[in-house]
Amino acid sequence: MERLGFEQVRQTGSHVVMKKQTEGGEIGCVIPMHRELKVGTLSGILKQAQVTVEEFIESL
Repeated sequence: MERLGFEQVRQTGSHVVMKKQTEGGEIGCVIPMHRELKVGTLSGILKQAQVTVEEFIESL
């Protein structure tokens, strides 16, 4: 997510809160730091971060 402009704000346990400043305001998302993520969890993170699957794949 850092490659997409997000910065880590804080970490609580195994979850990291990341934020990104945009012209329209601030976008935030919570990412669980697990070894594997289920497809639905990843989809929810991308939706919360307002990132398309294509943008995410390109950033890898």
